[in-house]
Amino acid sequence: MFKIGEFSKLSQIPVKTLRYYHEIGLLTPAHIDTFTGYRYYSAAQLPRLNRILALKELGFTLDQIRPIVDETVSSEQIRGMLMLQQAEVEQSISAENARLRRIESRLKQIELEDKMPEYEVVIKQVEPLTVATMRDIMPSYKEVGPLYQELFETIGRNGIAPTGPSMGIYYDDDYKESDVDVAAAVPVAGGSLDSERVVIEELPAITAASVVRRGPWDDFSPAYQALMQWIQANDYRVVGYNREIYLQGPESGVSPEEYIVEIQFPIAHN
Repeated sequence: MFKIGEFSKLSQIPVKTLRYYHEIGLLTPAHIDTFTGYRYYSAAQLPRLNRILALKELGFTLDQIRPIVDETVSSEQIRGMLMLQQAEVEQSISAENARLRRIESRLKQIELEDKMPEYEVVIKQVEPLTVATMRDIMPSYKEVGPLYQELFETIGRNGIAPTGPSMGIYYDDDYKESDVDVAAAVPVAGGSLDSERVVIEELPAITAASVVRRGPWDDFSPAYQALMQWIQANDYRVVGYNREIYLQGPESGVSPEEYIVEIQFPIAHN
């Protein structure tokens, strides 16, 4: 029999960890002195401890490990747990590889421009969103204002209040000089409208490459170019319609230099 300190040296496991394993019933001492409370372990417990450590290295939690070492789960169940753990590790590797590509892309960009990029691109998960929206073919990107005017007049007339910032959704596959297919939208809680042109619908959830731009709403081209270059450099592709979310604009009473818009493109890995 070994005292807990001796067993700790033998197994190379901290005493604190052995005590915790005892507390949660994962590795109970072979004997506890009733007078001193000292814990004693036997060499026969080393195989169980080694199995615990091996399963931890595979990424299993202690709650998952207990039924395995207690042999209260079948081999088929253990196989299923291992397959699930394998999928989680593969997903983690994929995420780290994507991060590595982003780091490499940033290094190349800094080398080319000799400075930090002006626009920071992030990937974000965008939840489904209920919006009041109005879609139409407009003469140009700079002439979409009437869409928003009619949109807000309609929801106001129907007693519906916005629940978030307004946005534009652009349905053309590429940049157009005229006859642009665009929708004005604003998040709402729901309701009904007395209009055939303005409807309430749910925008789908997307994984988005996103960039935030500050400044006057006159030329978004550099931000779009930075976003598209990032998507291509990081081995993504665009899989839907881009959105512009107008986080801060003229209605905020700030100067044009303080206007803020977020540009989102739905993406997927190539």
